[in-house]
Amino acid sequence: MTMYSRGPTCLRSHWQPVASKQPTFLRPQLRPPCFLSGPATAMAELGLNEHHQNEIINYMRFARSKRGLRLKTVDSCFEDLKESRLVEETFTMDEVTEVLNGLQAVVHSEVESELINTAYTNVLLLRQLFSQAEKWYLKLQTDISELENRELLEQVAEFEKAEFTSSNKKPIIDITKPKLVPINEGGTTELLNKEILRLQQENEKLKSRLKTIEIQATNALDEKSKLERTLQDLQLDQGNQQELEKKFQQTAAYRNMKEILTKKNDQIKDLRKRLAKYESED
Repeated sequence: MTMYSRGPTCLRSHWQPVASKQPTFLRPQLRPPCFLSGPATAMAELGLNEHHQNEIINYMRFARSKRGLRLKTVDSCFEDLKESRLVEETFTMDEVTEVLNGLQAVVHSEVESELINTAYTNVLLLRQLFSQAEKWYLKLQTDISELENRELLEQVAEFEKAEFTSSNKKPIIDITKPKLVPINEGGTTELLNKEILRLQQENEKLKSRLKTIEIQATNALDEKSKLERTLQDLQLDQGNQQELEKKFQQTAAYRNMKEILTKKNDQIKDLRKRLAKYESED
């Protein structure tokens, strides 16, 4: 039967068979991300004003607290396993595999739960910011690609280290303040309220002007329709008049009158010739 010993190894080490009668189990060596391993620097800035930077510090303090609790939960998984399963001096390969599989399932569940909870927490934080922005009719945008920017991640890591190391640790900021509300600074609020009032008044004026234009357009259309009907009536009357004149010209009375007028005109011309002749003789 193969024997295993418990030694100071890390998670990446393999189980090594040794000639020992002590039960063996791996203790995890949890290590921080590599971008936290550099030397501490002076106060790292994130390019934000003091108020927003303090808000970030409060969130980081909350995240560190949740992370510490979850790590304690993971540690307790190993402690419970040692107390409940590592009671024998020797283990077979199958027993070791069973122990590791059980531990893997428990740790996997804990880590998955924390990752899910972290994602939901970030969504709630974004919801607060977006809700505040929407109260001022703003539309915020995010750049997801920046979340994997190595340089920015290292900058945040340095900022956290500078803020939370024992030598530079600042007093805890009082977080017993109201929930996010629109900016409550007198000058800024007054200017924003005036601008909103001005835009609302201008909007009302535009609505009134639009209504007036709509009425004028409706009246113009009505007038156009009346004019078109009047034109049609005039064209119809003109056509009827021409038709009447044509029919009148075809009557016997019209022809007789025309003949009489023609004769009268001829007589007038003859008289004018005679008068002109007499005047020339005198």
